[in-house]
Formats: sequence, C-alpha cells, structure tokens
Amino acid sequence: MKTFLLSIAIATIFLSACTSNQKPAQHPAIATKPAAQTSSSPTKEVIMAYLQLKNALAADDDQGAAAAGNTLKLAAGKVTIAALNPAQSKVFSEIADDVKEHGEHIGANAGNIKHQREHFEMLSQEIYELAKADGKSGQKLYYEHCPMYNNKKGGNWISETKVIKNPYLGKEMVTCGSIKEELN
Repeated sequence: MKTFLLSIAIATIFLSACTSNQKPAQHPAIATKPAAQTSSSPTKEVIMAYLQLKNALAADDDQGAAAAGNTLKLAAGKVTIAALNPAQSKVFSEIADDVKEHGEHIGANAGNIKHQREHFEMLSQEIYELAKADGKSGQKLYYEHCPMYNNKKGGNWISETKVIKNPYLGKEMVTCGSIKEELN
C-alpha cells in the first residue's frame, strides 16, 4: 500500500513538474488533483491518470495532456489482472490494450490537442466501463456529457467533481455539459 501511494505521489510530482512552465492562468485546473479513493483498487492509478488527463484537456494544456497520457499508459501496464475482482478483470482484459494505445497517442501528440481529444473521447468510454466495474471504490465519480462536441454529436467523460470542466471544448466553453450519472 505504501509503495502504491508513493508511486502515485511521484507521478503527481512528475506531472506538476512537467506543467510548471505553463501560464499561471492554466495552473489551477491542472493542479486540481483527483479526490483520493479510500480503497486500494488496483485500477486506482489508471483512473487518477485519466482524471489528470481530463483536467489538462479542460485547461487546453496539450503538454500536460501528453504527460498524463504517458502516465496513463504506464499505469495501465502496471495493473495485474490477478489482483482484480472478477468484474474488473473482465473489463480490464477487454480495454487494457486500447487504454495503453490511447495513452501513447495522447502522449505523442503534444501540440495537437484536437487529436488528443479524439483519443480522449474513445478512452472515456473505456474508463467509464472500468469505473462501473470498480464498484464501491470509495471515490465518487461523475459521468458527464457535452452536447456541443464533435459537430453536436456530443462526447462523454468521467470527472471527480460535479463542477463541469469540459475537456472537449476547454477554455472556449469550459462549463458546457451536464452530469449524466453518479458512479460509486
């Protein structure tokens, strides 16, 4: 447990250091850390990296999104299937490769936030399925929706807060969206 918490702290410090050269106006959204889970879910690090990615995209921070994408890929690679409950194991087995691939693409595309957001949209459905399989992890999560994204086709994401921080439209329309479902 101590090793797990230490790795999360190191990842958070790494992401903070990677975004330290950003304009001060961007820092509050990026520095917002996801609420800590009270359980020791083996997928906690994956969900936390996803939330950091969501916050970076909401702040229009392609560099922070790239760092979070790389962290997400690493976190997904560390998950041991044997440590998961049956529901988590089934879902994670189905999505693990896609989560790693989306993390890699987002990480490799600093400077192309539109492409990062395209991968984030696909990734969000997978993280939603994982969060649902996590059951009662102790962390309140929200499944949120933006009706304006992708030529009004819409896009969904997971958030750690009820306050809408739209990762698809960023600062252009940061509060655009609504909560579709409360998770956990």
